[in-house]
Amino acid sequence: MAWLLLAFAIASEVLATSALKLSNGFTHLGWTLIVAAGYITSFILLAQALKLHLEVGTAYAIWSGAGTAAIALIGAAFMRETLTPLKIGGILLIIGGVVVLNLAGAH
Repeated sequence: MAWLLLAFAIASEVLATSALKLSNGFTHLGWTLIVAAGYITSFILLAQALKLHLEVGTAYAIWSGAGTAAIALIGAAFMRETLTPLKIGGILLIIGGVVVLNLAGAH
């Protein structure tokens, strides 16, 4: 259950960060409300996942790393941001780090 909460926390954070760009500096009320709701939901879900005994270092690294990689891909796919080979390499390193953290935490 903790991993499911963490996955939803990541999804909420990614939604909020995507909406942050669309809020145009908080000048669009609808997108601004999505930003606030997304980040609040994300932190609540992350806190609940930690309460269910995920290690804080691992959970936070996965939450932030997966969110960062997802946002980079969303930016390239939907917001006309460039995705250079160096950026792709960085995303792959983030994903690799998340995999290693999961393997290191396995008992």
